[in-house]
Amino acid sequence: MAAEIVNPRGDNKPGSAERNPGSAEQNGGGEPLDSLDPVFALHRGGKMAVQATVPVRDRDDLSLAYTPGVARVCTAIAEQPELVNDYTWKSSVVAVVTDGTAVLGLGDIGPEASLPVMEGKAILFKQFGGVDAVPIALACTDVDEIVETVVRLAPSFGGVNLEDISAPRCFEIERTLQERLDIPVFHDDQHGTAIVTLAALRNAARLTGKGLAELRAVISGAGAAGVAIAKMLVEAGIGDVAVTDRKGVVSADRDDLTPVKRELAGFTNKAGLSGTLEDALCGADVFIGVSGGTVPEAAVASMAEGAFVFAMANPNPEVHPDVAHKYAAVVATGRSDFPNQINNVLAFPGIFAGALQVRASRITEGMKLAAAEALAGVVGDDLAADYVIPSPFDERVAPAVTSAVAAAAKAEGVARR
Repeated sequence: MAAEIVNPRGDNKPGSAERNPGSAEQNGGGEPLDSLDPVFALHRGGKMAVQATVPVRDRDDLSLAYTPGVARVCTAIAEQPELVNDYTWKSSVVAVVTDGTAVLGLGDIGPEASLPVMEGKAILFKQFGGVDAVPIALACTDVDEIVETVVRLAPSFGGVNLEDISAPRCFEIERTLQERLDIPVFHDDQHGTAIVTLAALRNAARLTGKGLAELRAVISGAGAAGVAIAKMLVEAGIGDVAVTDRKGVVSADRDDLTPVKRELAGFTNKAGLSGTLEDALCGADVFIGVSGGTVPEAAVASMAEGAFVFAMANPNPEVHPDVAHKYAAVVATGRSDFPNQINNVLAFPGIFAGALQVRASRITEGMKLAAAEALAGVVGDDLAADYVIPSPFDERVAPAVTSAVAAAAKAEGVARR
């Protein structure tokens, strides 16, 4: 079976009009929501379906696809468990798992309300990476319960993409699942964002003739994305990076840090900064926003000459591009209506495609760094201030990331074929 990307209009989706007749009349008994808003019309009946990859046209087909023929395959897998990767969909399908606690900018809206986003994630896997994915929204938020549930589901999947799970629980959930499973586990809100950010930063530095080791960055936000970006920038060799939360710079002298932030303080902020975000930005080369809120224009103006501003909060960037362009050499956001969109879809489809291709047991730091380098390389000689990161619709992106991740997996000894 395979996840099918259906026509967004829904007119090739069997039964889409009949599934819940009249159920869209939720606006006080007036017109159906479908007729008032094209977004609801597109989502009617869901955005994906399941499609068979083999025909069942007659008795012979049935005997091969199901009983009695299927018993021979089951017996072979029971005797040689690794054959499950060759004779089922396991090695080519990903579980997209959420508990609905940190959905986009909507927060804790619950598992049912998260499903439109998880379906969207699944069709992006298919569209941009050729990877089948199944949305799984869990009706639990306890760390141990989530871990145990995913562990029990894991025999059906070749990888797990954790999505929209609030911090700091997301860190423990990912770490524990990585320890207990022998398939890739990847929290996209952390690592996908970090990979695309590093790729854009590499190209911004190349454009301006700077090296990563020369740069001092400030990250606004010490949640899942902020922590992962900081780790990846340090792995890549940045000169220094400070992370700020609501109380200011995350530094070792603070006595209010969570375990995750204490760890963060241990490998960031070599300059020993303290104080507010505005204080940290004075003379900084890079601003990376993953927290929301608004950064005062005066703070942006205090950054180093030729600075980079990556203001990625949606829908309202921490620094509006019109303001950022007054002071910065390169400006990026998380929005598709401005140049240089930092979009996770540039990373996760190719990362999983590469990992599944070689049946990797996990996704390593080296695989993530390889993905960032490959993504940056797609821009090539077309590099410009308004083009430091490729478009998600650039057909070169997924193959480049897939190839780089697969090669890195083999080099790091986690590939099984």
